[in-house]
Amino acid sequence: MATRLTPLSRILITLLIVAAIGFGIKYLIDNTELGDRIKESADKIETGTTTEKDNTAKTEKPAGTTKVTDDETLVVQVFTWGGYAPGIYFNEGFKPSKHSRYFKDYGLNVEFKLIDDFDASRQAWIADEVHLHGNEVSAMATEMERLGPEKPKVLMQVDWSRGGDAIIGRRGIKRINDLKGKAVAVTPSTPSQTFLLFALESAGLSLADVKVIEVPSAPDAAVAFRSGKVDAAVVWSPDDIFATRDVPGSSILQSTREASHIIADVFVVKQSYIDKHPDKLAKFYEGWMRGAAELNSSKANLEKAAKILGDGLGMSAEDALGMMETVRFTTHGDNLNFFGMNSTYKGVTGLSLYTKMGDEFEKLGFAPANRPNWRTLSYAPAISAANLTGKGHLAEGQKDFEPAKPADRVKPAIASKPISISFPTGSAVVGDNAKTLIDLQFSGVAKAYGNSRIRVEGNTDYTGSRETNIRLSKERAQAVAKYLEQQYSIDPDRFIIVGNGPDKPVKGCETDRSPACLAKNRRTEFQLLAD
Repeated sequence: MATRLTPLSRILITLLIVAAIGFGIKYLIDNTELGDRIKESADKIETGTTTEKDNTAKTEKPAGTTKVTDDETLVVQVFTWGGYAPGIYFNEGFKPSKHSRYFKDYGLNVEFKLIDDFDASRQAWIADEVHLHGNEVSAMATEMERLGPEKPKVLMQVDWSRGGDAIIGRRGIKRINDLKGKAVAVTPSTPSQTFLLFALESAGLSLADVKVIEVPSAPDAAVAFRSGKVDAAVVWSPDDIFATRDVPGSSILQSTREASHIIADVFVVKQSYIDKHPDKLAKFYEGWMRGAAELNSSKANLEKAAKILGDGLGMSAEDALGMMETVRFTTHGDNLNFFGMNSTYKGVTGLSLYTKMGDEFEKLGFAPANRPNWRTLSYAPAISAANLTGKGHLAEGQKDFEPAKPADRVKPAIASKPISISFPTGSAVVGDNAKTLIDLQFSGVAKAYGNSRIRVEGNTDYTGSRETNIRLSKERAQAVAKYLEQQYSIDPDRFIIVGNGPDKPVKGCETDRSPACLAKNRRTEFQLLAD
């Protein structure tokens, strides 16, 4: 005999069925591709954005007092690179949405568009398919013939490479000085060549001292190294790790972890866009800097950003985090320094980097002589307009070095640069001529390699007693370090002072007491050490 349900039972069963249906719908929306499309469509309706197939009138939704429509979306071209994490994190993804903090806090729609092909990224910018494109200051001069007619402006610095670029060498090559006469694979007129030029300078060498093997890209440089076609290569991470693992006896000679202020990524915008949307650019900058400050101060935020970046790039969060760990996300304070808006800053600026490398690339035939200067290229109003205070927005500052240890006196160097600095007989006073030599030949290296220790070795000829010369050579090395410390605000703990006296003569001048050899032996040698 069937049991008749009571009215209460019917109500409870009905509630259970409704709850099950509700749970099923929520699961469908949160965990399936169909659900993603439903949420994306809802976001577009709510923010007023439409697809190309939607020809109906756009709706508008107020965000504070600002109305946002699709034609107001700021489109930003990016590469597969960890340095773009702060903005994508602040935007809660690559696409505009109501969840974006750019939208919530600024009423701004932002879309990040992945275009890894270099030429295609530039063409998209020229054609106004994107409003900002990713660039790099040290090699920017090589693009001015193509980009110059569009009146480009550098809006902001995104990051410093901190391990994303590296120089690797085969067995027997232990430091950059050992590259003399060797075949080196590098991609010309790119940041890779910038790095090679700086590295050679740190060792007192030039491109003429190596056999340059030009390759289309950094990954091609790694392939050439693996195949044994070259002795060394300038590559991107993680190819530095993979390639040296695959080639027995090889090693990483230098990376941008030590060469900390050489590769500076930026965004570039057209003057015509600035004229129409200065407020939008100021909001974009401020939001990005807030994202950078949050990532620099929180592991949890880094992990969240890695998930968002990885999803957009089609890679795991772990791989995305690995990319992010090879850069320094520059803050508002860093941008003030880079754009020359902090009069007390004595480090590498956009002006010094762009000018130095523009001249170098012009000599090599890669940059036009009539390129715009940095003052013409840089755009500071967005930085000036930012309302950012607090510890998270301060500039990075110098690395805090521990006092040198005795073992540092003999630790292998990653590069050595001898400079003949003249001192009056029996004196350790750094004269004006000596200061000029230091300024021209080493101060730039010291600033560019901000994460490296500097060993200053004083050397003398054979004139006088050995004991006197050892004491004098140490005093001279200390005087040189003191000048660098005072003139360029370098941490004194960064220096390792060594006085060799006559005990380390130049090769070939060990017993030769000719005036030429005596002069060569009277030298101050600057050596860079990985800390």
